[in-house]
Amino acid sequence: MSIVFVPRKLRGKAKIDQETIQRLLDENDQLIRCVAEYMQKGRAVECVQYQQILHRNIVYLATIADVSPNTPSSTSEAN
Repeated sequence: MSIVFVPRKLRGKAKIDQETIQRLLDENDQLIRCVAEYMQKGRAVECVQYQQILHRNIVYLATIADVSPNTPSSTSEAN
């Protein structure tokens, strides 16, 4: 099960650090590979659950990005 599924009583209290974000990105990588494999085998129905988890993860990451303070990228710092 995806790490984004947090019990209601813990929502908003989860520690969001670089490690958590990286785990989500790694999980998304695996989900994409799984979806692609199922699609390649013609088993589109089975990949729907993975697509839903991937969607949830992406929305969660986008939400984190939206509420995070803007930090300059390394390319901006070089200028």
